[in-house]
Amino acid sequence: MKSRIKIWFHSDDSSNIREISLRKSFLLFSIPLFLLFVGAVSYLGYDYYLLKRADWDNTALHETIAGQKTELEDQRRQIQVFAGEIQGLKEQISKLGQLENQVRLIADIDKSGQSSGLWGIGGVPETDLDQEIPLDVRHNALIREMHHQVKQIRSVADKEKLDFKELINKLEKKKNLLASSPSIKPVSGMITSSFGYRKCPFTGGKTFHSGLDISNRTGTKIVSTAAGKVVFAGRKNGYGNVVIIDHGYGKATKYAHLRDILVHKHQQVNRGEKIATLGNTGRTTGPHLHYEVLVNGTPANPSKYIIN
Repeated sequence: MKSRIKIWFHSDDSSNIREISLRKSFLLFSIPLFLLFVGAVSYLGYDYYLLKRADWDNTALHETIAGQKTELEDQRRQIQVFAGEIQGLKEQISKLGQLENQVRLIADIDKSGQSSGLWGIGGVPETDLDQEIPLDVRHNALIREMHHQVKQIRSVADKEKLDFKELINKLEKKKNLLASSPSIKPVSGMITSSFGYRKCPFTGGKTFHSGLDISNRTGTKIVSTAAGKVVFAGRKNGYGNVVIIDHGYGKATKYAHLRDILVHKHQQVNRGEKIATLGNTGRTTGPHLHYEVLVNGTPANPSKYIIN
């Protein structure tokens, strides 16, 4: 039995012939080794392809997640802007409620039912400020808070609408009272002393201040804050030149430290009519108007009778 295998290679014209002689044992060893090598290379190539494909898929997934996160962040910023607008609406409704209360006070109209206040006015929920909380959780919490605020605004707005309808109906019946109710600022200028207890500018002790002090230049126009009849026009100790107007319905106003008095006793005046000029008469530390509102003879806070 031959232990070798011969292989001949020749050219097309058989002029060149080459012979290769291989041992059978070499072929028996090398062929399985070659097949094993081919199999290993194929396996490694396929494994590399799978790894590369997984890397591509992973990159695409990361890009998708990053895109979704960016989109979610954009949506959250838009929601925060919307939440800020909701906050502004709540504040405006709150101011409308304050204005309604002020008008009711001036017109002496009680409010039926409970107050429709906006409780818990705030910005974004606390969870939205905590960066350790996942973005989707903060996103959902912000949406829930917005729905809550919109529901609250709708409820309060409906209540305010009914309150204003009731107020308008009652105001129609109280036109004369409104015309006679102080509701404007008597003079332009800066309020330098408010209603209530204060440190006396002369003695340094604690005293009750029964009106508002409004400072401006001497000669500034002073107007009546409501329609009424002048019941006093002259001088009073400490107050200098004074005008007192009776508006009826238990309300009166006092204007003190005047330079010029432009009305006389028993004269009828309208709201906004010029009655005097600002001065420095009486006991003062400088030119200003001392303005009082009296309800049934008792000083009341004039600030509550000024509608901005």
